[in-house]
Amino acid sequence: MPDKLNHVDYRWYIVRTRPRQERKLAELLEQYKAKSVNILEVYAPTHTTVNIRHEGSERQAPLFVGTIFVLATQKALTDFMEEHSLNGILQYERKNGKGEKTRLRVIPEEQMRAFRDYNENYADRVIVLERPYTDYAFNAKSDEPNEIVRVIDGPLAGRKGYICRFRRDKRLVFRVCGMEPGSYLTVSYPNAWDLHVVRLHNAEGDRLSAGTEKGRAVDLLTGILQACGYSGQTLPMLYEITDRLRAKPSLVALCQDLYKKGDTALSQRLTQMSGKEAELILNLIRYERDNPGYVKANWNKASLRPFLTPTSGIEMEEGKDEAELPHTGFTEIIRKVGITEEVYYPSKEQEETVTTTYYAHIGKAPLTCGERAVNENGHSHPSHLMEKAGEGLNFIFFANWDTFLHEYFLTAGKAHEKLVGGTVQDEKEDGKKAKLIESFRNYAPTLYRVLTDSSSPVKPIPDFTIGKTTLNVMAITTTDQEKGKDELIKTCTDICKEINNTTHLAVWRRYLRTVWLHE
Repeated sequence: MPDKLNHVDYRWYIVRTRPRQERKLAELLEQYKAKSVNILEVYAPTHTTVNIRHEGSERQAPLFVGTIFVLATQKALTDFMEEHSLNGILQYERKNGKGEKTRLRVIPEEQMRAFRDYNENYADRVIVLERPYTDYAFNAKSDEPNEIVRVIDGPLAGRKGYICRFRRDKRLVFRVCGMEPGSYLTVSYPNAWDLHVVRLHNAEGDRLSAGTEKGRAVDLLTGILQACGYSGQTLPMLYEITDRLRAKPSLVALCQDLYKKGDTALSQRLTQMSGKEAELILNLIRYERDNPGYVKANWNKASLRPFLTPTSGIEMEEGKDEAELPHTGFTEIIRKVGITEEVYYPSKEQEETVTTTYYAHIGKAPLTCGERAVNENGHSHPSHLMEKAGEGLNFIFFANWDTFLHEYFLTAGKAHEKLVGGTVQDEKEDGKKAKLIESFRNYAPTLYRVLTDSSSPVKPIPDFTIGKTTLNVMAITTTDQEKGKDELIKTCTDICKEINNTTHLAVWRRYLRTVWLHE
């Protein structure tokens, strides 16, 4: 009975020859292929050298020298090699243990297809880097973590790497397997924007998480103060706590002082903080000590917390995902929201899909004659939506997007048109389309719809009056409270995820830190 491995199975094998003899060996294989039905294809890489970056300069070096890939049965290929043993040798797997049989090295079909596509279309553009892959995890100048992305389609589909700046060019830095088992090369691909990529959350140090650390600390204290009933005294009490901790950075001493002063509920709530929460606040205080007045300068509104936060502030009843907190002039609705993200662990080189619980904060207020509502152009105006017979009371639900929308409302003219609805730049002289414009239309379609579609129920409102202060908010006017809450929370959450996931709109992702306090 014939051996299936040797007579039936077709696999990709590697044949090695002397440098500059690849063409001769390939021709011999093609001639033999005409006589043998069990040699199906011979492939000699079109690009056998790579560009290597070393000490600021680039040079070419050999990569696939003397390498031919053959799709054949093992017997057909070994028969050929017996006739042409002087022209090449078969490459074998390295033995891992004593007594293990030697085996020819085999390249999986899927991997071979990807390699051929890559070698023929991308290899001449890739540069091999001298430093280890892990060195590119952080920006050398700012010490911030570089963004991690995954390529969606094309020959590099599934490849994960860092977006790094090389002079004026942003490149995708990733690893590829070397010819020897277990060996890797660190390479970079120029103009990363040519690739279709999605941003992954760096579980070990993400820019968005690092940028919200102080905001999360202030929000944690704000939520605790509001839940303890301080309401209009939230800001003065926040400043008092930071001043006390700056003078004496001890949470234990702070809780004791508060208890003696009669702030029993606040003292007890602070003692219930986790170690992670306590460390977050103490890190804020360290920064406040080095930069006196930082908290007062950056947090001077406490009417409604940012839209998405990692803490609820108030305790929710068991089995419930929503709670209400009364404020002067409006009611705050706090709802659990599960956000699923693709997370990458650089040290493990592992990717996971993780769902994290955040809390959406929106305000609710009834609309009566003379109050402000949302018109079809997204501006606030005196409302004529009164409680009518049989229609019920109209409500406005709103979310705090103050800083983000403030920056948006500052744009005007051509810059505004380009930011919101831009598609692609003008064609270049060679007739090729330039890269897509970094616009909301291209990379944040939900936000684009909110800003431009008159039928969108959610609208941006500038200077919306909340108690004694004003905020720029996303808002919806409705008589159906449940539907209104759901629509506003879903729309705002979708906008957050779209801006967070794209590698574009980097400026707006920074402003998003004031809306979504990402952990």
